[in-house]
Amino acid sequence: MKNKRSVMQSLIFVTQFGISMIVPILLCTFLGVYLGRRFDKPILAVPLFIIGAIAGFQNVYKLAKKTYEDKDKGNAKKNQ
Repeated sequence: MKNKRSVMQSLIFVTQFGISMIVPILLCTFLGVYLGRRFDKPILAVPLFIIGAIAGFQNVYKLAKKTYEDKDKGNAKKNQ
């Protein structure tokens, strides 16, 4: 039972990483395509894609940092 729970938590963690990465990239890319078509500048999609990728990496970094800090706090409490 404990092993199944660990597998499910890992699956949820990986899914959160994926969603945190994909959503900003897609939103910025779609915004870039829309603005590119609206102002007849299709190149706008490229910098907005890059901005979305940077935002996605930042989200994943913050999520991972928070997760490992929580695990460290939990381990510290167990050792006391």
